[in-house]
Amino acid sequence: MSNRVVSAVKGVLASVALVSNILVCFSLLMPLALLKLVLPFQATRKGLDYVLNKLAEFWIGWNNAWMRAVSPSPWHVSGEQAFRYKGWYLVSSNHQSWVDILVLQRVFNQRIPLLKFFIKHELIYVPLMGFAWWALDFPFMRRGGGANAAKDLETARKSCEKFRLIPTSVISFLEGTRFTQAKHDQQQSPYEHLLKPKVGGLAMALETMGSMFDSMIDVTIVYPRGVPTFWDLLSGRVDDVIVKVREVKIPAEFTAADAVSQPDYRRRLQVWVNELWLQKDAELKGLMGPKPDGGQPGARAAA
Repeated sequence: MSNRVVSAVKGVLASVALVSNILVCFSLLMPLALLKLVLPFQATRKGLDYVLNKLAEFWIGWNNAWMRAVSPSPWHVSGEQAFRYKGWYLVSSNHQSWVDILVLQRVFNQRIPLLKFFIKHELIYVPLMGFAWWALDFPFMRRGGGANAAKDLETARKSCEKFRLIPTSVISFLEGTRFTQAKHDQQQSPYEHLLKPKVGGLAMALETMGSMFDSMIDVTIVYPRGVPTFWDLLSGRVDDVIVKVREVKIPAEFTAADAVSQPDYRRRLQVWVNELWLQKDAELKGLMGPKPDGGQPGARAAA
């Protein structure tokens, strides 16, 4: 049997496992989410959110199982710290593919509290999953300027206030979108392997929860065989992943009660993030090497 056929069979079986996992977990989530909707009280929410988060962790655990089944090769994860499962963390990562999300979930599931993402508002209409993300208090962001920007800030604030009730990990892809060479060139990004970072969501999380965060977890993801598609993951073609994890202390100037009221708060936060991005870009350069003839870093070779 050829490798192409084997990959196709793996992809079909993994897809069945993924869809079955969604259907089973959604059937368990639905009554809890409806109860949360009709009983929007803090005491009720705290208990329901705990159960909903546990259900999400089970969903992630089952996804991790089929990922290991279709691609048993170990990933190269380094720098993991003794994080607190009942702590609060701000998580940052470079962003190249939808696969990044499942990589982060696999690395951190039940090591830190459930990861909560800032996601596009349009994704609320994704069948089943959109409702699940709403039930888990994922912030839906419209993006754009004007009224949409104001709505995004208010949405982020309300979500982060909910995150204060139980241990939570708030993750922000600071680039705001997945890296492509076209986006990199359009931005004229000063970084070789990264887009320019944006601090809007980060600032909102710090404004609402700053003093609660134990630290920032800075993650660098590299795919040595090329940036994968979701089908690559399902079909077992993501057999080599490098994940570098480091814990970064958040400067007190960004978490103090009166910090956000300072007129140059955003500017100073941007300067701090830019410095982190310079370090990440250097790390990526060392792990990936120079870009081949101007092409996208880590581009998958043609079959």
